[in-house]
Order: sequence, then C-alpha cells, then structure tokens
Amino acid sequence: MELCDNLHDGGTTPSYGAIMQARENISIQLYPIIRPRGGDFLYEDHEFEVMMRDIAFCKKAGCDGVVIGLLTPCGDVDVSRTRLLVEYAWPMGVTFHRAFDRCRDPSAALEDVISAGAERILTSGQGLTARDGAGVIARLVEKAAGRIGIMAGSGVRASGIAELVTQTACTEYHSRAQGPVKSKMTYHNPLVEALGPSETTWEQTDPREVAEILQRAEKAWQEAFGGS
Repeated sequence: MELCDNLHDGGTTPSYGAIMQARENISIQLYPIIRPRGGDFLYEDHEFEVMMRDIAFCKKAGCDGVVIGLLTPCGDVDVSRTRLLVEYAWPMGVTFHRAFDRCRDPSAALEDVISAGAERILTSGQGLTARDGAGVIARLVEKAAGRIGIMAGSGVRASGIAELVTQTACTEYHSRAQGPVKSKMTYHNPLVEALGPSETTWEQTDPREVAEILQRAEKAWQEAFGGS
C-alpha cells in the first residue's frame, strides 16, 4: 500500500501519526510517499533534507519501503540524489513514482532508475492514464527484462483492468480506487458551502473497488498468460 496525504496534489508525505496508525493496523507492505510538497520534482537542499528525515522516520516506524521521485531541471532522473535516498532507505525498498512520466526520455529514465537502485517504477507510460500509455508501459516491461518492476498506474479501475493486464503484461498495478463518501454532519453553513470546496462529499479509497480490481486482474492474467 502506498500511503499518501493530499491526493488532490498528487500525493504528499503523510503525517507521522498517519504512518504509525497504518503500520499498526495493516500487515501488508506499507510504502509512504516521500514528497514534501505538491508541484514539480526539482527539490531545494532544505527539501531534500526533509525527505531524508522522513525516510529515517519510516525506517524507524517499521515501514517496508518508501516512494520517491526526483528530477533534474532538464527533465532527467536525478540519479545521484535518487541513489543517495535508496541507500539511505535500505533495507527498505524504494519505488520511483510518476515523476518518471515527466522525464523527456522514458527509455533513458528507465536505465537511470535501475542504476540508482530502485526496485520498481510507477508509470502511466507518460500518458494521461495508464490506458493511454499502455504501449509505452509494455515496451518498458520488455526493456526492463526483470531488472526492475514496472507498475502501471493512473486511471486504473475495475472496469478497465483486464484490458490493461493483457496490453502491458505488468504484474503490479496502482489505483486510488476512490469512491464518494457522504458527510455525517447534520448541519452545514450554506454561506460557507457557497464560498468554498464542499465538505458534504469527498473521495476516498473504496475497499470494494480494490477487491474487484484484484479479482479481475488475476482472472485476466490467468486467461492471458496462465498461472497466477
């Protein structure tokens, strides 16, 4: 599970409390995102220091890994800083997130992330969604040749997972699997509601959608490639 705060910004580092709460209540692998702010993936020195400290906390908290992504001004993977974070995170695993999709050359970026020591790349194949970038994702899986995991993500839903499995041959998929949640508040100030974002409904991960994605993905893999 990738644990994020501020999904509307693409995900930022969750609070220490959220990380500890998750670690104490789930037994599956837990990977908090290490991203100090929204926006681009070009970080100042003080932001890099924040990332180092957050990784140290995740290691102390017993997390299984972290999710990072750092770029250079010209749109390449920041290999030196990525390698530093990978080494600092050890023995935790490291996923390189969709900063990959902002790189100018996905083939070169693939080799850069491999050389930096990450264990997987999360990517939409540089498309708006994984479905749009399915061809690129499939080529990345082929070029990776088992040297690194390729995880397809962005817009992954139960309704389209079977097609994505057969198109990309990825063995890992990333989804928010979000669904609407209605507030249990009985009073809402109408003036405030008119002036700002609604607090009556919002989106969060729906466990039913997660279960359906998993079920359909496994079925599609067995039908297309055999085995589990």
